[in-house]
Amino acid sequence: MAQKVILVDDLDHSEGDDVARREFPLLNRTFAIDLSDANQQRLSEALAFIEEVLENAREVKQASRSKKAADTSPRLRGYTLTDVREWAREQGLDVPPRGKMADEVIERFVAAHPDAAPEDPAGQSAEEAEESAETITARAEATAGV
Repeated sequence: MAQKVILVDDLDHSEGDDVARREFPLLNRTFAIDLSDANQQRLSEALAFIEEVLENAREVKQASRSKKAADTSPRLRGYTLTDVREWAREQGLDVPPRGKMADEVIERFVAAHPDAAPEDPAGQSAEEAEESAETITARAEATAGV
């Protein structure tokens, strides 16, 4: 017993001897669709138009989350803001659980942990760094009313 396969155009649902499976590439993928000769011509024209558009267009990259005015030099060396938060809580200071850390809190942490002071590109000596830390501590204590 013979069977007859009738292909139907996927766009206009017409039947005919000219309907065939057509493959076409698009965006680095291959697609297949059953089309009549007339709709195949329309598809070819559309693909040619898309190709021309893509040749003249430019790709838009997905925006990434920008870092808000990231410091070009680190404010801490060998410590994280989590370390600062833990230390600040132990000192009875009110700090947010995440997000921006107040400069005063970081200054007090560096004063208490001189090894956390970032390297000074100007070549500040250890004695100068220690004097700066003492000045910061005195200023922070005066500000906090300690």
